[in-house]
Amino acid sequence: MFLPQLMARAGQGEKLVVLTCYDASFARLLVDNGVDALLVGDSLGMTVQGHATTLPVSLDDMVYHTSAVARGASGRAFVIADLPFGAYQTGPARAFESSARLMAAGANMVKLEGGSIMAETVAFLSDRGIPVCAHLGLLPQSVNATGYRAQARDEVAAARLLADAEALQAAGAGMLVLESIPSTLAGQVTARLAIPTIGIGAGRDCAGQVLVLNDLLGLTEKPPRFSKNFMAGADSLAGAVRAYAEAVRGGAFPGPEHSFRCD
Repeated sequence: MFLPQLMARAGQGEKLVVLTCYDASFARLLVDNGVDALLVGDSLGMTVQGHATTLPVSLDDMVYHTSAVARGASGRAFVIADLPFGAYQTGPARAFESSARLMAAGANMVKLEGGSIMAETVAFLSDRGIPVCAHLGLLPQSVNATGYRAQARDEVAAARLLADAEALQAAGAGMLVLESIPSTLAGQVTARLAIPTIGIGAGRDCAGQVLVLNDLLGLTEKPPRFSKNFMAGADSLAGAVRAYAEAVRGGAFPGPEHSFRCD
């Protein structure tokens, strides 16, 4: 699957179903049960490697897991790969080198964190044929500066996030992840942009939703408030994934209990 196909679905009003994925077996299972896009997230640093944050994840780690997921997906789902910490922040040339490795491994798009400061890098990659997913709100790679808490909950921060979103779209971003921001703000961003927004802790008005697979399967010791254990009541892994896909497309997930409000 390529970006135009995914954007066509979003343009027709279909909610996009996204999950993190780190290996070929789960890639096949997710695709078989209604997931549109697989995010090879640097969250693997926590879910697979056992680190406390995503920061220790290397580009080699991401290339390895991206290639495994791409083989499992076999072209039947859109594969997004995170650029890990340190692999793009020093400038467009470094970001291109890192992105080229992920694309060669099978990614259809790369994802990077940050606001307007990343616009030059987004434009550089987009102009060279590399689709980019931007990421605003809670930025896990900036956890030492912000902690794990909801972002943009006051008027000044909300206005800055809106400006960042527009700048990233103008630079060529093809998609935008919104993490842990007020649902009303996520709705405003979604309405203002032409590109799909993918929410995680950002309310139901986004064009799609993403969860960390381990949270969905009830494997996380202290899951974030925006997640839901879809294994509860399910008779199989496949059943849990199908339930998530159906809940997203039907608008049942996320609910108000999975969302944040302004201060």
